[in-house]
Amino acid sequence: MKQPHILLEPGDVSKYVILAGDPARILRLAEFLDSYEELAYNREYRSIRGTYKGVEVTAISTGIGAPSAAIAVEELIACGGKYFIRIGSGGAVQPYIRLGDLVISTGAVREDGTSKMYVGENYPAVADIELTSTIIETCKELGFPYYSGLTRSHDSFYIDHEEELMAYWNKKNVLSSDMETGVIFTLAQLRGVKAASILNTVVEYAVDVKDGIGEYVNEKAMAMEGERREIILALESILRIEKN
Repeated sequence: MKQPHILLEPGDVSKYVILAGDPARILRLAEFLDSYEELAYNREYRSIRGTYKGVEVTAISTGIGAPSAAIAVEELIACGGKYFIRIGSGGAVQPYIRLGDLVISTGAVREDGTSKMYVGENYPAVADIELTSTIIETCKELGFPYYSGLTRSHDSFYIDHEEELMAYWNKKNVLSSDMETGVIFTLAQLRGVKAASILNTVVEYAVDVKDGIGEYVNEKAMAMEGERREIILALESILRIEKN
């Protein structure tokens, strides 16, 4: 059965799936593949399938926020996806994390609303240990600067008490904020698949969110280098899993 939003069906999706928010990032990822074909592009969901060093990979954009990410993951699971790696953008919650640094999430604070529609907020949003350990080992081998630890997933950039919230989570040793990791981890645990999340730092701590994201959109060098690194890291981690 063709899924109603991503417009894919069983047979279209490989067991390894890379999730990105931005449809344009999917095309930038495609440049690293041996070959690829575009599968569908409906709403925020642009999907491609290709091979990386001989291993079949599917990549799809999920748009902004938890609701659209949850739809994508549910429909991808229905099509046969087993391993999910998010390559996203994050805002640093610690002052030592710089533009382009990667943050590998081990678990996410669930400040989104979508995951709470599935299960109570005392249910943890945690990464798959095996998949995440592989990503960390691969990142070390590649020599990419990274941090690993807790991240936070939320629903809005422009709330009135954003600075207070960031100061609160800074004191709780949260590393980075995004909008999708929490629901992806929650769904993966509920549905029995594996998920991990790599966040490229596009906004430093205490920098205006609108200014920081605007610089990334305008292809500021370090943020774009971080994106390149997270793409390579996800692909090389998939290759490592397949070989093992």
